[in-house]
Amino acid sequence: MIIAPMNLSIFHGSRCRVNTLAHLWSGSLHSWTRRHITTSKLHDPKVPGIGGGNTKKWTRRPITTKTEGSINTPQTSKLSSIRHEVLDETISATSSSLSIGKTEISQFQKLQYCEVQKEESYESLANLLTIICFDIETTGFSRDSDCVIEIALQVLRGGKNSTFQTLVNPNKFVPNTKVHGITSSMVNRRDVPRMKDLIPILLQYVSSHQMPGGKVLLVAHNARTFDVPFLISEFSRCSIEVPSDWLFLDTLPLARELMKIEGSKKASQKDLMEHFQIKREGDAHRAESDVKGLTLILRRLTFDLKLSTLDLLERFIEMAGHKVAHAVLKGPSVVKELCIGSVLALAAGSLWKMHHWNEQRKVRTFYDLLEKGEIGVVVQEE
Repeated sequence: MIIAPMNLSIFHGSRCRVNTLAHLWSGSLHSWTRRHITTSKLHDPKVPGIGGGNTKKWTRRPITTKTEGSINTPQTSKLSSIRHEVLDETISATSSSLSIGKTEISQFQKLQYCEVQKEESYESLANLLTIICFDIETTGFSRDSDCVIEIALQVLRGGKNSTFQTLVNPNKFVPNTKVHGITSSMVNRRDVPRMKDLIPILLQYVSSHQMPGGKVLLVAHNARTFDVPFLISEFSRCSIEVPSDWLFLDTLPLARELMKIEGSKKASQKDLMEHFQIKREGDAHRAESDVKGLTLILRRLTFDLKLSTLDLLERFIEMAGHKVAHAVLKGPSVVKELCIGSVLALAAGSLWKMHHWNEQRKVRTFYDLLEKGEIGVVVQEE
């Protein structure tokens, strides 16, 4: 009758109380054995084993017990201290595991909060994003030696003054007129602005269409390797930094992605206009005509690929991390310069050697003919 409440007190009591109850049970057990079991000799009785199998012999051993209070032998004290140590270690291990668990949960909550905050910032940025398509025409393919001779922009959402186009005076000869139809006489004029005069106008035009607190996404076809490097180079020549709220997007990867689905490898702007059946306005390879066509192409690309403004912004971020860095102008490479210099020196030396051998051959041929008497030398008398 006393065992049940004692068991209940074990589960609801503290660890010190558990130790006291354990001593109490030990004292009761020894008292009961003293009252009911005598300490006489056991004449080797055979006790059946578990399951009635093997038997085990018992021998007499003296038992010393105390009936008052708990057992105070050194062995039980040692066991009690061991119990305390085990309980302490268990509780400390449990508390450390709980602290580790709390740390992991707090870190996970921080990461989750950062992800949510990142998504919210992307969405808010996408709502304030102004998309402008642009195209340029140049005097060649070298961003270091060639210049922009025409630039055109068109705001994707349209509106008043949504298109901007102008020629640019490069103050140099235009060698590739056959490509775009722009001659030197068309751009090398006083009424055509130079790039250093055009950049402030360009910045003012873009900012006039930019939403307050938003960014501008400048889109071009093959922007990574052509348009963006040239634009950054022109800003650098004029000692003007590209605004930090200008973002760049290349439609060429989008075009390749769509045309791959369609089973075609062609992804030029001309091929895309034919694919979407877009009629060209104006001459081919002129900036204004190309930028108008690109605006229509971008709308069709985003529709067919099911891309939102947020998707375009995420693609820009990926591009900014891995690709726009190639558009930044770099200093001269020493290894590259040495290699180019060595090749040019070998080429110049080879040409000089060939010329020297040719002159020696002519001299030998002259003396051979002179010895054979086939030619003669006439000396003019004074």
